[in-house]
Amino acid sequence: MSLQGKVEAEFEITAPADKFYNIFKIEAHLVPNTSQTGSITGVQVHEGDWETDGSIKIWNYAIEGEVGTFKERVELDEVNKTITLNGLEGDVFQYYKSFKPIYQFTQKDEGSSIAKVSIEYEKLSEEVAAPDKYIRLMTNIVKDLDAHFVKA
Repeated sequence: MSLQGKVEAEFEITAPADKFYNIFKIEAHLVPNTSQTGSITGVQVHEGDWETDGSIKIWNYAIEGEVGTFKERVELDEVNKTITLNGLEGDVFQYYKSFKPIYQFTQKDEGSSIAKVSIEYEKLSEEVAAPDKYIRLMTNIVKDLDAHFVKA
């Protein structure tokens, strides 16, 4: 059995793809304020700034009764509306050698979009579960943002 893998989810969202891409690119500091599920409790810039490719951020999250941090270097792909968070440090590295969450937003039609969230990972051992709970966390973040955008 391989230690490397990828988990993903794809679902429809109401708001335009640009809104999602831009909040992660320019206004990530607002994500905790939109978190109705309380899944993201804070985010800080560690190196760089809020909107530059290669900047490093530290995210604080709550998931299934646990709290954790995730330090990442962001990769931005404007053309494909993709945000890649290259994991550097954090609680997930107790279980994974590498951990790379990816958000991609595609405009479907005038009103709706498609969100695709995925994680490319390498487990430290066979006993470690696939990061399904982190895909649920990413899905909750996007759904919380969608609800926020619809209300605004």
